[in-house]
Amino acid sequence: MTDDPLTDAELAAIRARVDAASPAPWESFIEGRDHLAGDDFIRIGGLDLAWHDMNVLHDTHPAPPHDLDFIAHARQDIPRLLAEVERLRRKLAE
Repeated sequence: MTDDPLTDAELAAIRARVDAASPAPWESFIEGRDHLAGDDFIRIGGLDLAWHDMNVLHDTHPAPPHDLDFIAHARQDIPRLLAEVERLRRKLAE
């Protein structure tokens, strides 16, 4: 990680990855916390779309719940963070 400011090109690349990703919301489902049977997974697209599940492995083992939570929340968090960066840059430019 670096403390250098993000360039416009870096922000555009992040935005392009967000725009190319499967639609939000992404939600993590952890057995025993969010459902009672089956594997831990990330549901992509919410209930409005056909269910698409993402299974994430660390080597040959399911990813830990905190990693699934991070990945799932990133789909919603990154667009909000980008919007905040853009808002603050506009404010500084005034």
